[in-house]
Amino acid sequence: MPRFEPLSADALATIEAAADRLAAEVGVQFDHPAALELFREAGQTVEEQTVRFDPGFLRAQAALAPPEFSLRARNPQRDLVVGGDHMVFCAAQGPPFVRIGDERRDGTIDDLEQLLKLTQMTDALDTPGRNILEPNDVPLDVRHLVRALAATRLTDRVWAGEPSSDFAARDCLRMSEIVHGSLGDPVLFANVNVNSPLRFDVRMLEGLLAYAAAGQAVIVTPFLLMGAMAPVTIAAALVQQLVEALAGIALVQLVRPGTPSVLGSFLSSTDMKNGSPAFGGPESAMGLYASGQIARRLGLPWRSGGGTLTASQVVDFQAGYEAFNTLLGAFLAGANVCWQSAGWLEGGLVTCFEKFVADCELLDLLQRQFTPVEVDEATVAFDAHVEVGHGGHFFGAAHTLERFRDCFWRPTVGSTDNFDRWTRGGSLDHAARAGERWRAMLEEYERPPLDESIEDELCEFVERRAAELGDPISVRA
Repeated sequence: MPRFEPLSADALATIEAAADRLAAEVGVQFDHPAALELFREAGQTVEEQTVRFDPGFLRAQAALAPPEFSLRARNPQRDLVVGGDHMVFCAAQGPPFVRIGDERRDGTIDDLEQLLKLTQMTDALDTPGRNILEPNDVPLDVRHLVRALAATRLTDRVWAGEPSSDFAARDCLRMSEIVHGSLGDPVLFANVNVNSPLRFDVRMLEGLLAYAAAGQAVIVTPFLLMGAMAPVTIAAALVQQLVEALAGIALVQLVRPGTPSVLGSFLSSTDMKNGSPAFGGPESAMGLYASGQIARRLGLPWRSGGGTLTASQVVDFQAGYEAFNTLLGAFLAGANVCWQSAGWLEGGLVTCFEKFVADCELLDLLQRQFTPVEVDEATVAFDAHVEVGHGGHFFGAAHTLERFRDCFWRPTVGSTDNFDRWTRGGSLDHAARAGERWRAMLEEYERPPLDESIEDELCEFVERRAAELGDPISVRA
């Protein structure tokens, strides 16, 4: 489908020139000696922990990354293609709290496992990512092991590794190696967040360096809330985002040229009355459109800044329109990777079960809506007009009877009942129907097959590493 590209050629040139100036005169801080040494060897100016870049250097490094690449899943039918006209969708990532109905509490490993099952049950999502929800009942230093094992056991999809330390990254790489036999092809995502403005902290750099050395896909994502971590204008935020993302991708390419890299964005605004993040507004939508246009100009796969983002506390009209506006922006902008696409609530503090399935319905709707219309002799239906004639109806026409089961998109949560039927059914609102939907999905869940010897080796590795990290756990089924 056509992409919405609002920036003129002059505007694009101005942004690129401003990015060159910001990168050269202010630079980017890297809190890791290996990163600094790689940039120094590449001829860039390194002063203490700040790197200042020659004009054009970042774009030249980014050009080494492939414009399109594949990720191998343990089920070949779940392999992913990233870049070009392809879109990949991932559930919410990172919230510490869960909401089920009226209950809001700390997330647990049981909650995470149920969300992984829901991910496996929907074709609207492609990957569970790294952490749909934080399992707060699992010790922090072994969570990456438990999350990775759960994603491997409960889904047969590509998942994302932990990027926030060297040892966690290496553990995830080893677990992937156990499953796939080797890491010759990319099998993992790693989403590396920039500590905006203009700083990569040591923990994220450890992850970036480890995944890049292993040739795994690295998403470099600035986290920009305009007014807080970026200036208040869209143009300035786009410049900062470009510098931060390209600086990370340049480092990936210095570690291992040709490593799959994704230009990430998370660009939204701040409520200037109270300092809280705001989502789903026109500024973030425009930022999405422009970010996609800039990424295509660079020939890089692009991760959008959402997602079904919302600041709402509950599954209400605000949650719906903010989520839809952000998600629609990602479609119009041609996002290749769309994180935070199901379950996000309360500015990212909460993963909500009801919103998870409601968001999957939005995803399914837009995936259908952005499928090009088929126009041929069969679809223009001349014979149906001959059969029905003037003033008739098409319910019983042969053209209708051949197609009625799947001719239109059908909601799984939304209701088309008349008022009397809706009342007899309990007068359930959208959130209540979503609650019924996710429970029904879990009843239908079947665990995908996993070779017993591979599962045994994974469990042995996780238990051994957990003991070495000081928090012994048992993960045997």
